[in-house]
Amino acid sequence: MEIKMESTAFDEGGMIPKRYTCDGTDISPPLAWTSVPNGTKSLALICDDPDAPMGTWVHWVLFNIPSDMKELPEGVPLQKKLENGAIQGINDFHKIGYGGPCPPGGTHRYYFKLYALDTEMNLEAGITKAELLKAMEGHILAEGQLMGRYTR
Repeated sequence: MEIKMESTAFDEGGMIPKRYTCDGTDISPPLAWTSVPNGTKSLALICDDPDAPMGTWVHWVLFNIPSDMKELPEGVPLQKKLENGAIQGINDFHKIGYGGPCPPGGTHRYYFKLYALDTEMNLEAGITKAELLKAMEGHILAEGQLMGRYTR
């Protein structure tokens, strides 16, 4: 099953506005989704850039998003635990929460990947993408993604 993702800030494959990058305000873009399957207990979101020179660069790790949520607003706070109970991991900028596109050159692709899980993750704030992916093994009911591009 596939989760459908969209943003009011950019279309699939479109350019991510400067506002959501290191060249702008560097806040997270608004994201919305539909088609989350029955039985979903929590959602997890990972944003990364596979075009980074040193390998895939992680921009955002967020998990234990309540299963009844249908969107994330623009500018999710940079804190370990959000009001809705979601928990943020560490990005490759070594910070909690979202770190926007900041490519050294060329056009890069940024994938916002959402996972529907059959459980809540018993993990601490500040975990890495790799730690979250390992914990999610065998618990993914569905996934979806939205890809945006950015050039400096």
